[in-house]
Amino acid sequence: MADETEGTEGTRLQKVLAAAGIASRRASEILIEEGRVEVNGEVVTEQGRRVNPETDRIRVDGARIPPPRRHVYMVLNKPKGVVSTMEDPEGRPTLSDYLPRTGERLFHVGRLDTDTEGLIVLTNDGDFAHRLAHPSYKVPKTYTVQAAGVMDNRIIRRLEKGVTLDDGPVRPDKVKLISRGQDRTLLAITLHEGRNRVVRRMMDTVGHPVDKLSRTEIGPVRVGNLRLGETRELTREELGALLDLVGM
Repeated sequence: MADETEGTEGTRLQKVLAAAGIASRRASEILIEEGRVEVNGEVVTEQGRRVNPETDRIRVDGARIPPPRRHVYMVLNKPKGVVSTMEDPEGRPTLSDYLPRTGERLFHVGRLDTDTEGLIVLTNDGDFAHRLAHPSYKVPKTYTVQAAGVMDNRIIRRLEKGVTLDDGPVRPDKVKLISRGQDRTLLAITLHEGRNRVVRRMMDTVGHPVDKLSRTEIGPVRVGNLRLGETRELTREELGALLDLVGM
């Protein structure tokens, strides 16, 4: 059957969309007819178009469709007290204690302090991991910060403008006040750099040390209903958006 043929000419676009779970093949043909599908920045409306799903950048309604998965892309909601390594000579809980036994050798992208909980990406895609961790790609990460004491607006504005740490200045992308209590303040702080204990040191600098810290977002990936200690695979939408962010 000509429709099933793959090779040097590639694969029919509607078949690629159907295989990616976008829609049935017939519904994918309608998406193409309606001009809602792009290949490498070009709107495609003809049904016979063949593509290479491994290398061509395909979008539906502007959303990137990642290539067929050859690697594992997961996220863990790391509990407090877990070290960001796969094994620990001191016998402390590690990331590997919370991963499914798939036989795949995964490595973590970046790290979280032992006392910090929240999202950490795990993969066996080395290029993706390197890019996601590299500061030049400026992937934003959002933290929920419970700080000691009641912070007034003047101190929050000081955080927004940036503070100077012992290893240089740092300016968050965004600081949002969530709530104030009698003896604590809850903030959401977004940064695109990953210096060691950077959020805790920022808060120490303004005189409101961290009582509790959790990373709740990595780019488009949000913690949502993922419980502490649980993992899940990245969704198609999340992976596509991250691939865009890191230029893959």
